[in-house]
Amino acid sequence: MFAAAGQFAVSPVWEENAETCVSLMSQAVKRGVSLLVLPEALLARDDADPDLSVKSAQRLEGEFLQRLLQESANNTLTTILTIHVPSLPGRAVNTLVALRAGKIVASYAKLHLYDAFSIQESRNVDAGKAIAPLIEVEGFKVGLMTCYDLRFPELSIAQALHGADVLVLPAAWVRGSLKEHHWSTLLAARALDTTCYMVAAGECGNKNIGQSRIIDPFGVTVAAAAECPALIMAEISAARIRQVRAQLPVLRNRRFAPPQLL
Repeated sequence: MFAAAGQFAVSPVWEENAETCVSLMSQAVKRGVSLLVLPEALLARDDADPDLSVKSAQRLEGEFLQRLLQESANNTLTTILTIHVPSLPGRAVNTLVALRAGKIVASYAKLHLYDAFSIQESRNVDAGKAIAPLIEVEGFKVGLMTCYDLRFPELSIAQALHGADVLVLPAAWVRGSLKEHHWSTLLAARALDTTCYMVAAGECGNKNIGQSRIIDPFGVTVAAAAECPALIMAEISAARIRQVRAQLPVLRNRRFAPPQLL
């Protein structure tokens, strides 16, 4: 199957962001894509107001997702993204959703909140409590993660041990000293840890790096974007997964018990 990652700079206006997502979904369908990954926290973003993502939170039944579901109803494309969903007053949950054929087929609350590099996501965001179940796309089992989850190999390894072939990662990777190096290194490492494909979409703009990537199970980058809006795609090959796992059977050779998650 073909997978794609779309990146753009999220604006302060949710209606504009919804139409950008719809456009990327339409482009992906026209190019024969089965799995599309979009960035993290797509409702709204404003460099002058770091809390806007939480302030603009919408429920899963809200107008933002309804617009995307309307587009999704026209095809069988699986689209992955995250939005903030209200929880307690002034707080929200960073929630990944998988859309297909006009329905939300899976959701996942971000486990690892970005309390690092002088940013404290937990100040107004509630952490999830459970690993997401795998979803199936065109016969491939897909594991779901969000941004900072990338730094915690236990999550990706647990999903691989449960049968994942592909790991997806919506992200808004903040610029900073060596952060681009961390991004590329960690994506390749998680692919090698799990012998899974990685499909990662990064938000671009003034504060985030973009640099969406698709990486194969041997840690090879097979498609990549720079810092500007883009839609990249690559073929996900079951034969490639089998080949790599025959040569590098790290999942079978493990001497430690499977990671115990919340």
